[in-house]
Amino acid sequence: MKRHTGLDRNITRKWRPATQAIRGGLVRSEFGETSEALFLTSGYSYERAEDAAERFAGEQEGMIYSRMQSPTVMMLEEKLALIEGAETSRTMSTGMAAMTSVLLSALSAGDHFVIGRVAFGSCRWLSDSLLPRFGITATVVDGADVQQWKDAIQPNTKLFFFETPTNPTLELVDIEAVCNIAKEAGILTVVDNAFCTPVIQKPMDFGVDVVAYSATKMMDGQGRVLAGSVAGSNKFVNETLLPFIRNTGPNLSPFNAWVVMKGLETLELRSIRQSENAQILAEFLEKRIPRVSYPGLKSHPQHALAKKQMKTGGTVLALFLGKDRQQALSLLNNLELIDISNNLGDTRSLMTHPCSTTHSGVAEKERLAMGITEDMLRFSVGLEDVEDLKEDLDQALRKIGL
Repeated sequence: MKRHTGLDRNITRKWRPATQAIRGGLVRSEFGETSEALFLTSGYSYERAEDAAERFAGEQEGMIYSRMQSPTVMMLEEKLALIEGAETSRTMSTGMAAMTSVLLSALSAGDHFVIGRVAFGSCRWLSDSLLPRFGITATVVDGADVQQWKDAIQPNTKLFFFETPTNPTLELVDIEAVCNIAKEAGILTVVDNAFCTPVIQKPMDFGVDVVAYSATKMMDGQGRVLAGSVAGSNKFVNETLLPFIRNTGPNLSPFNAWVVMKGLETLELRSIRQSENAQILAEFLEKRIPRVSYPGLKSHPQHALAKKQMKTGGTVLALFLGKDRQQALSLLNNLELIDISNNLGDTRSLMTHPCSTTHSGVAEKERLAMGITEDMLRFSVGLEDVEDLKEDLDQALRKIGL
């Protein structure tokens, strides 16, 4: 197999992200296909027995087994590293496989890490329930309060983990400020950037060491497959993360990798257009309901920070209707166009009630501390005509008296 037009990585790194998303990482077979090939194979054969031995010893380049690597997955990982601006990346079967693999590979019994309070429910389960079983402790902080990150550092603190904007409240963490604190103390920083993708926000530009994703969301962007990815330095990915994922097996299937690659080709177009729709709808809803949390609104308490570290306000809104769960569920049930779904990042607009879905496994007291109230809805804005979305929201709001 040969790399596209014989160009090496030094050349592809000079391309701009939109070009990298389409051309980056492409390897062509002898058939000269223009679209990345889908290699559906679990194993590989060798010309000589010595070739197998040399590959297993790391003395010869080439495929060994699809749990280790596959040509299709390899192309996706190269593309992701290019658009992220990272030295390398690895993909996994889901976003949570990515988050879990990072934490379990970077932390050991006796270690301590700090996590931002507002996070996806499954991430909080990792910090609150799973990792303590292995002697790994965590301190939960208000991610928006930079001083709390500094105050939480212990002699055995190895890692800071946070997402920004947060899921589902759309609060922000000052990436640069938190990373500066971490670097002074020799602490690894890991950011979940699934809400933004590299199109809207590049955490590494602000000092982040490792960026993790649920590629299921905006990267696929059409609700088709599950995928996760981790981007970082060659040292972290190859020496810390790779041994874990090779031996535990949370690998991404070639088919899912191929689908995500096709999604990446339109990622920039979709992200910008969906953000434009989200901005219009946030301004529309701000006049109709008690509160809208959206980084692109001037009313967002961290709007200035959003302008610093985000290209747009993103594609997700948090809506606060002002009453209770029944009011929130009634709005959902009156929607005619927007789907009730706990997914996000789709070309279709989706809305969910976090208290009863994505964060139902979080204790009520902690949900309230995170700002996730019963009247709250998370709204992932899609690519439909924004006027149709307005009309759907308008008729549903009128039916519940708003």
